[in-house]
Amino acid sequence: QVQLQESGGGSVQAGGSLRLSCAVSIVGSNIYCMGWFRQAPGKEREGVALLHLRGGPPYYADSVKDRFTISLDNAKVTSNLQINNLQSDDSAMYYCAAALGYSCWRSQLADTNQFEYWGQGAQVTVSS
Repeated sequence: QVQLQESGGGSVQAGGSLRLSCAVSIVGSNIYCMGWFRQAPGKEREGVALLHLRGGPPYYADSVKDRFTISLDNAKVTSNLQINNLQSDDSAMYYCAAALGYSCWRSQLADTNQFEYWGQGAQVTVSS
């Protein structure tokens, strides 16, 4: 079983930075791909970043790869998403998710069905 809890959301001016964190609680082995997704009002949920709990390459959506950085704090077991140069299009609810497996695949950015566990979300609002 996996429990996820996001934190760090808020209101930020355009051009600013924000760091989201996801506290990860796992019963059993840590063979999970951790993902960050976002959903703006009226839009579908989209994947923005992936990183496996056991390491490996990160994957980013093309629209965010120069501004978003996903990382892990293995001591605290958290998944973090650093967002720089925030833009109005970044305003959304951001979700942390976990998919069972030995690695992440880029294709998982486009397939929310592969993620069995989800946090409740953290709101990010960017004002101009």
